Amino acid sequence: MSNVISRPKLLIVEDDAGLQRQLRWAYEGYEVIVAGDRHGAIDAVRAEEPAVVTLDLGLPPDPDGVTEGFATLAEILRLKPDTKVIVASGHGARESALRAIGEGAWDFYQKPIDIDALGLIVARAFHVHALEAENRRLAASPVAALGELITAAPEMLKVTRMIERVASADVSVMLLGASGTGKEVLARGLHNASGRKGAFVAINCAAIPETLLESELFGHEKGAFTGAVKTTEGKIELADSGTLFLDEIGDVPLLLQVKLLRFLQERVIERIGGRKAIPVDVRIVCATHQDVDAMVASGSFREDLYYRLAEIVVRIPSLAERTGDAVLLARHFLHHYAKAMNRPLSGLSPDALAAIDAWGWAGNVRELENRMKRAVIMADGKHVTAADLDLGGSDEPEAINLKAVRETADRKAIRHALARAEGNISNTAKLLGISRPTLYDLLKSYDLQAQDRA
Repeated sequence: MSNVISRPKLLIVEDDAGLQRQLRWAYEGYEVIVAGDRHGAIDAVRAEEPAVVTLDLGLPPDPDGVTEGFATLAEILRLKPDTKVIVASGHGARESALRAIGEGAWDFYQKPIDIDALGLIVARAFHVHALEAENRRLAASPVAALGELITAAPEMLKVTRMIERVASADVSVMLLGASGTGKEVLARGLHNASGRKGAFVAINCAAIPETLLESELFGHEKGAFTGAVKTTEGKIELADSGTLFLDEIGDVPLLLQVKLLRFLQERVIERIGGRKAIPVDVRIVCATHQDVDAMVASGSFREDLYYRLAEIVVRIPSLAERTGDAVLLARHFLHHYAKAMNRPLSGLSPDALAAIDAWGWAGNVRELENRMKRAVIMADGKHVTAADLDLGGSDEPEAINLKAVRETADRKAIRHALARAEGNISNTAKLLGISRPTLYDLLKSYDLQAQDRA
């Protein structure tokens, strides 16, 4: 194993050969790469992935203008958005500086170049890039999931961290995601993290007929309508000092939306048939799988109500977007239903694991749970097989270079193997066909974490 410490990579995009040499020697602490035009610069970004780029806007074939320079800036940031690009130009300095910063450059320097001053800017750019990279690494590290939520996927952990941040704030939260992605589990987790003393009360607005929904939400007085034989508190009142979860908020009819808006504005309710204003302190969390923006545009959902409910909007990824979670959840449901049904099942077969990884999960966690429940019933042996699950295959994305493609594939394979091996390093290494030391090196290299239960 080599002990050579790799130096930070600096790309200098400059068509003046003399200035190229001068800048190359000025930056001894960095691995300096040079390019004289846009094509050379983009090739270098793909091959070397430099953290910092100094870019002269006057590049051939337009050395007296800025067209090529700005095109290069746009392409660098499209390929690698975290790159710190320091733009240098003598062409219309103020206008170029404003445009460069507006289009994503990290800093601007006017020619003629002062090497020492530019060196300080470059050093600061590397420092900030390193801090941001460390911040992303820490943000991607697995942490305890929110409440009862089962996940190890960075995509879902990002959602749980957002919910934890807003839990203590007195704001309404709207959860947007496809059916079966766990919106109620997240809402319950938000309530538990909020410190509110009252109950968590949930109501599915799509499951209750329009004629009954108002009574369910606001309650009614005895004799308010036929069949109202006693005074009944509504869900809003029951959630006093707690959290009210309005699932499928998009299905609330327009007339009831007006009454709901009035409650949100005044924080008092009147039961149906009642005249007494009842103050209620309740946190509202709502959810829908529908396109609320389109509903607002079409007039089927009130815009003023939307802004009251959507003070914080949280978008929940589908199960297919949650790396490694399908296997993790499949194991959980297998153990849960095997125990509940007293079935002697010990795990998932290799072909079942491959099928779970490859499936698109249009119905998300709900579909996975239903398939696992069915598989537990249908399984003949000690393991659930692909045939028990009745599943089929899927597709992959792209990256900027071969190194990035390999890294993406490695990360995905390691996460899936860790999930299959339940965090056991020895078994994970066996699944991947590598040694434990190699796996440790990969975990360290990709900033992945695992609990060694070997």
